[in-house]
Amino acid sequence: MAIELENGEGNGLEDLEKPFIQQRKAAGDDAYEGDKMVQNGSIGMVLLPTFVAVCGSFEFGSCVGYSAPTQSAIRENLNLSLAEFSMFGSILTIGAMLGAITSGRITDYIGRKGAMRISSSFCITGWLAVFFSKDPLSLDVGRFFTGYGIGVFSYVVPVYIAEIAPKNLRGGLTTLNQLMIVLGASSAFLIGTVITWRTLALTGLVPCIVLLVGLFFVPESPRWLAKVGLEKEFQVALRRLRGKDADITDEAAEIQDYIETLQTLPKVKFLDLFQSKHIRSVIIGVGLMVFQQFVGINGIGFYASETFASAGLSSGKIGTVAYACIQVPITIVGAMLMDKSGRKPLIMVSASGTFLGSFLAGVSFFLKGQNLLLNWVPVLAVAGVLIYISAFSIGMGPVPWVIMSEIFPIHVKGAAGSLVVLVNWLGAWAVSYTFNFLMSWSSPGTFSVYAGFSLLTILFVAKVVPETKGKTLEEIQACINS
Repeated sequence: MAIELENGEGNGLEDLEKPFIQQRKAAGDDAYEGDKMVQNGSIGMVLLPTFVAVCGSFEFGSCVGYSAPTQSAIRENLNLSLAEFSMFGSILTIGAMLGAITSGRITDYIGRKGAMRISSSFCITGWLAVFFSKDPLSLDVGRFFTGYGIGVFSYVVPVYIAEIAPKNLRGGLTTLNQLMIVLGASSAFLIGTVITWRTLALTGLVPCIVLLVGLFFVPESPRWLAKVGLEKEFQVALRRLRGKDADITDEAAEIQDYIETLQTLPKVKFLDLFQSKHIRSVIIGVGLMVFQQFVGINGIGFYASETFASAGLSSGKIGTVAYACIQVPITIVGAMLMDKSGRKPLIMVSASGTFLGSFLAGVSFFLKGQNLLLNWVPVLAVAGVLIYISAFSIGMGPVPWVIMSEIFPIHVKGAAGSLVVLVNWLGAWAVSYTFNFLMSWSSPGTFSVYAGFSLLTILFVAKVVPETKGKTLEEIQACINS
């Protein structure tokens, strides 16, 4: 999941959704050509910082994908009960929730690069604790630390990329965040099928080390430097990102103007979100996050290998490999469709797909319980889960975050982002912790519950959520409050 929130002042979600540089009217062709030259010259300059930053996104995915291929081996090696492994799997989301909530303040105080260093340090500490663990406590502590690290990554990576990218590249570069998360999870799934769980923990160190080394060679966010009053460093960083021959005078002035404008906006407290003028936006944002989680993505994703094995597949690794291979291309397709199909149609089609996938998986376990068509049971289980993850990746995963970034006024995004992310991570914890218990209670019943939430998602989106594609913030607000 790609998490975007804002807990500090004057940066965050609005940085991703509102133009980073306010477009000034060109005085003539010379100005246009100069701007075009700056944009073209910026491509190479921002690729290295972007690559370094998305190592944090890859780490995010690696942490999320770790538990799926390792469940049976960890339980056997450390003699863990079902409850103990469920705690191990789900405690990641508790750490991530705390990391996400504190990330805005951390990023404001020590900068974007400083926050990424802290994230990497937590993840490295966590992976080493998992590698050396001999009991459930050390295993959980390690998982919690990696969770906190990715919680901070979930905020700082997209914000850093949005702040360093020129306006013509920002959309494409920020989508790399979600893509790298999926790629990291898929890599953990695939690698985990051929190496031990302890060795897989060590592979989680690699993106952190690459990121820590890379941070020595990339500039700090110019916007943050300007915000904290480091004028000389701001100019140097912007010059490095735009090229030595680029004219950064206008861009630097526009960044300063934008920061001053944001700082004049009123500060919104948490309780202000429940005023009548904001309540519908809150219902939409919170509702989407509840449904995103309670269709069961973290239960199915965290424990995919064990689910396939339970369905009678000779090796859970086969289904896990297929799961990993399908995520990346489907995520790319979803990103391409985002601004073509519209938000509502995409998420409703996606929810229909998660319903079908859950239904097929539930049918497979029902047939197994009744000793009917046993040859079809693993086929239906794999087909159901693959349809589910494909459908989720194309809409239910990314679209709620996009809509959330669009439905709140700029000065409300900080408090609203904190609330929505809190709800999201609480839902992620609840689903990931209860999945194994629900499967022990009734496997068909578990997938029936997720199918039911998929249907409720379709109804909720159809009745409550506005279409935001191609609309300005003012138009969206008018639609919500009408």
